[in-house]
Amino acid sequence: MHFLPSDEESAFARSLDALLSAAAVPDAVRAWSRGDHGPGRALFAKLADTGMFALAVPERYEGLGPLPVAAAVAFTELGRHAVPGPLVEGAAASVLLGALAAAGVDGPAKRFLPELAAGTALATLTLPGGGPYALDADAAAWRFTVTARDELYLSPAGGAPLASTDPARRLFWPEPGGELLAAGAPVAAAAAEAGRWARLLTAAQCLGVGEALLARTVAYVRERRQFGAPVGSFQAVKHRLADTLLGVEFARPLVWAAAVSPGAAEVAAAKLSAGEAVYRTARTALQLHGAIGYTDELDLSLWLRKARPLRDAWGTPSACRATVLPA
Repeated sequence: MHFLPSDEESAFARSLDALLSAAAVPDAVRAWSRGDHGPGRALFAKLADTGMFALAVPERYEGLGPLPVAAAVAFTELGRHAVPGPLVEGAAASVLLGALAAAGVDGPAKRFLPELAAGTALATLTLPGGGPYALDADAAAWRFTVTARDELYLSPAGGAPLASTDPARRLFWPEPGGELLAAGAPVAAAAAEAGRWARLLTAAQCLGVGEALLARTVAYVRERRQFGAPVGSFQAVKHRLADTLLGVEFARPLVWAAAVSPGAAEVAAAKLSAGEAVYRTARTALQLHGAIGYTDELDLSLWLRKARPLRDAWGTPSACRATVLPA
């Protein structure tokens, strides 16, 4: 079993990194936070050209997948560049519709998956146990909701965004009612599979955000001088950064292992480790940047604000521990 991306997957990561490095992602994030989706949609169109949106869609519906390892690679890069939008939810919705089709309920898959694979439409998804909010429902063409009664609805638009720790994660209450797409045991099984994908890809995002925060902090302490020496030369700072790096590097193989074998316990372990690592990394970054770490004008804030919500999204630490070590 391999716990590192293949040469092809590494090349895919490099191509995404180059694309996102050349794009004005921080500007798109700030616009998205204001409800201006134009720059974000332009960015998604470029990502669609890489085939990223097709990774969770079965080939028979114009996709490339499902390819969980390649998807984890992609979402690590999305986290590293702080890309906004309901991308985890869209991928999970694609998995849910594909799983329904595999169970013989293929009407929704035929209707929605080709556009999701092409990246021409965004979707958001709400599942029981996955959190109560519909992420970026105002930007999504389709808002899928699975109820506790194992019913899949295409929910109507509506409502106003709620307050969020990360303004780029625009939260909405799911609207009740809508068009019933499917119900029963196939929905329950498909929702469980979609939930595992959402948890895995959120763990990959956590890993990418942690990498970005750590890299920016290391660069800053090398430049910042105090008492005539770089702050990074102080022993206490070195130890704090070393401990932070260990957390990120410990999470990395768990994320790749979960992508190779996405069982419930494996994915929960990856999400727990990556979520705790990104939260600790954010605390380190904030402390070592000093007063400027609190400013919205500093791009670092775009990653800092993501750490806590991503740690808790699609599986809080306590929920993940309960899955890994059930009572």
